[in-house]
Amino acid sequence: MSMKKFAAVVRQAIDSLPGEVMRHLENVVIDVEEEPSAEFLREAGFTDEEIDAGDSLYGYFMPLEGASASEMLENPNRIIIFRNPLEEDFPDRNELLIEIRKTVVHEIAHHFGLSDRDLEKFDDNPDPFGGE
Repeated sequence: MSMKKFAAVVRQAIDSLPGEVMRHLENVVIDVEEEPSAEFLREAGFTDEEIDAGDSLYGYFMPLEGASASEMLENPNRIIIFRNPLEEDFPDRNELLIEIRKTVVHEIAHHFGLSDRDLEKFDDNPDPFGGE
């Protein structure tokens, strides 16, 4: 999938969120990148062994900590969605679309203060949006 199409799928996932969630995303920038660098993965807590084994990230929430309101407007929280790891792990198009949306929702949930542990049940569900 081209980067432009991938970004459009991410945008659709964001646009599908309820209005009450969208209201709280004004200070969040959501970017799409090809993949995290080895340095980025190390800073995110990955070991060299994990990186060498091909472990990566689908998305990452980067909070702006300890900032004043004006600083938050100038430097908002950032979410990055990584295209290559998602495409590599989910070659089936339907599974990829589900996983992109799950990743977007997962990272936005971090913005609302949920931890990875809080999200385990959601992440373990192969299609949490199946009932829609």
